[in-house]
Amino acid sequence: MPSAAERTRTLVQSTCSAVLLVPGLDRSASDQLMPLSRSVGPDGDLFLELPADSPAVRAATHAQDDELSAVLEITDVAPVSVPHRIRGRARVGGWLTSVPGMAGPGRMLLRLETGEAHIDDLWGEECVDAEDFRDAVPDPLAVHETDLLQHLYSAHGEQLATLCGLLGERAACTCAAHRPAVVPLALDRLGLRVRFCERDGGCFDARFEFPEPVRDVAELSHAMHTLFEAAAR
Repeated sequence: MPSAAERTRTLVQSTCSAVLLVPGLDRSASDQLMPLSRSVGPDGDLFLELPADSPAVRAATHAQDDELSAVLEITDVAPVSVPHRIRGRARVGGWLTSVPGMAGPGRMLLRLETGEAHIDDLWGEECVDAEDFRDAVPDPLAVHETDLLQHLYSAHGEQLATLCGLLGERAACTCAAHRPAVVPLALDRLGLRVRFCERDGGCFDARFEFPEPVRDVAELSHAMHTLFEAAAR
């Protein structure tokens, strides 16, 4: 399975929605606390671009040399319609400072020195050390995941349905009219997770591992063909 540090790093460098929480600031103005861009430096620190008039920017500027604690909170939502759509949340906490002169007009760059991180997702709940976060590499499919899952959902419904055949005893009903609907939920270099939605409203997840980790979309295509061929037997 992907490590907690890798999963956290992947969410931080994804397009998932995020909000910067600073003690004492009114969270109701969350639209002004959402970074316009975010990246991770070589030391594992987060660099966040925010509007120059953001309350977080004012707080970081006025703090000067004082340690201003802050938390970046990220919410991961499945890109296809599925029950229980939130796939996970990550939090990266640390100390906030401003980086003048490094952002475009009307923007300010803030640096969040990573102290610790935490993730609660489809794999479980774990804490992440700053060093592990720094050394982790985001999943190579993360930048393509939304498009890939939406494509699977819209164009490969019949092939997804065949995955019921790999469930063994878990697929109690083999009648096509009563099989659960199959929705692609998450994708990474190690495998595909789908959500089976039953007719009575219940649902459960299953994960299908690739024979070996994939490094790019070309290798993913081969791995998906192998998976669907196995399901069709």
